[in-house]
Amino acid sequence: MTREEVFSTLNEVFRDVFDDESITVNDATTSADIEEWDSLEHISLIAAVEQEFGMKFSMGEVVAMKNVGEMADIIISRISD
Repeated sequence: MTREEVFSTLNEVFRDVFDDESITVNDATTSADIEEWDSLEHISLIAAVEQEFGMKFSMGEVVAMKNVGEMADIIISRISD
């Protein structure tokens, strides 16, 4: 799966979780960029991403993610293994 494919899938997940078809995420997207992205929605988002990609993030990974690009990096590294 290419980085572009990962972001395409992430866009769909973000749009579904936040119920906003206008959302388009990129490497630099953070919770500050999406008004509805609070701590509760973050849990829903992580769960939805894990389900979509068939993987589980460690607590350390979740805490360390500073933006969507870092999330994509983790997903890509797992898919490549």
